[in-house]
Amino acid sequence: MPSAFSSGDTAWVLASSALVLLMTPGLAFFYGGMVRAKSVLNMLMMNFIAIAVVTILWVLYGWSVSFGNVGSGDGTGNRWWGGLSQWALHDINMGFGGPDSPHTGGTLFGATTVPIIAVVCFQLMFAIITPALISGAIADRTKFVGWTVYVGAWVTLVYFPVAHWVFSPNGFINHTLHVMDFAGGTAVHINAGAAGLAMALVLGKRVGFGRDPMRPHNVPFVMLGVGLLWFGWFGFNAGSALGANGIASMVFVNTQIATCTAMVGWLAAEKIQHGTFTSLGAASGAVAGLVAITPACASVSPLGAIFVGLIPGFVCCYAVNMKHKFGYDDSLDVVGVHLVGGVLGTVLIGFFATKEMVSGVYTNGAKAGLFYGGGASQLVAQIEGAGIVLAYSFVISYGLGWILNKTIGLRVSADAEVEGIDSAEHSETAYDWGRLGASLRGALAGPGTGAAGAGAGTGGVPATMAAKAVAAEKETSDKDAQEGINA
Repeated sequence: MPSAFSSGDTAWVLASSALVLLMTPGLAFFYGGMVRAKSVLNMLMMNFIAIAVVTILWVLYGWSVSFGNVGSGDGTGNRWWGGLSQWALHDINMGFGGPDSPHTGGTLFGATTVPIIAVVCFQLMFAIITPALISGAIADRTKFVGWTVYVGAWVTLVYFPVAHWVFSPNGFINHTLHVMDFAGGTAVHINAGAAGLAMALVLGKRVGFGRDPMRPHNVPFVMLGVGLLWFGWFGFNAGSALGANGIASMVFVNTQIATCTAMVGWLAAEKIQHGTFTSLGAASGAVAGLVAITPACASVSPLGAIFVGLIPGFVCCYAVNMKHKFGYDDSLDVVGVHLVGGVLGTVLIGFFATKEMVSGVYTNGAKAGLFYGGGASQLVAQIEGAGIVLAYSFVISYGLGWILNKTIGLRVSADAEVEGIDSAEHSETAYDWGRLGASLRGALAGPGTGAAGAGAGTGGVPATMAAKAVAAEKETSDKDAQEGINA
């Protein structure tokens, strides 16, 4: 590697890329635990297929559309898209030349000390997880083939252009509006949240929505998933510094602070609303904080990070109830957490951005927030950036979803939904209810069979007790199995 590149910075960016990739399986577990037992495999598959589809398209043209014309890093070039000059990663410096070689400097915030191919890897992982987030809004009712086609079309029409607007030095949201979004509050979370709302409206409500219980089937899965997300998010945010440096360190600290205060805020709101604290609430609060701090992590102080986490954590707990008030079925609260959390995190920058952080990180003309002497101009810019991405994503996502639903079809049949989308779409189930019930009945009946097994002193239990126990267990098992199908 040429001496102008930093081995430490490059190692950090590649490690961060792996951390961000881990977030998608983490999201699969997070979402998979929140769906019903009959839908968990479909949810896992929806997330994993996003990894495959987006990776292929990113290599073919996604990188080029998002960042293809930022080699000079001087803010010149097309404001709307990066072009196709680097299709299939053509004409990209792979790190064998120095920093003056073509397409080496000028990525997110100017020249870096890492090869551009490392940034290609890092930004790929952002492109993967963004459409995966949408899957939670349409859980339990989406055809796998339809979803796969949607992911490819959505990243092409929505994510790749928006990534250019927000992340590229040439993008109009970054360069012209001077919006601060360090790691994707607009390009990732508002983008995915708006698309989730659009798709929930296109597909309609689940069978039994508002009538039948649709509780999470495996809360430990949820907690495992949020743990993986939390871990990976340090790569998401701190990795966006594109170096192992002071900016990455501050971002790391701010990410941790906001996540914890958001959890506290959500649990406080949950206690006010329902009189209790839940593990699902703790997990959701942590995610809300991670979402909110994503755009703000490099523009606020640790004190500001407290509020950037606490406020969205509290508000998002109430926002998840919007689906019942307005009648749309956002299965796993993508709108309430990612859209609302992303908007709040982006807008709060306009209040809490400090002069020291802004001047040390941003070169796009951004200013300090309202509370730190910058006036209202940056607040207005943040609102404009959030609004533009929200509107664009919603309109294109709705139109794309409507077209695909009318042509190839996006929603499974009502019978398939009631029976279980895992069986209908994948010919698999996550849990073998029949075998589980038989095992439990055998354990209750004891080791013996017949008269000998049922008699006292033979190691079994009295026949009448065994019969009653088995009957009771069978009734419970059959009821649970039926709820696993119908719930």
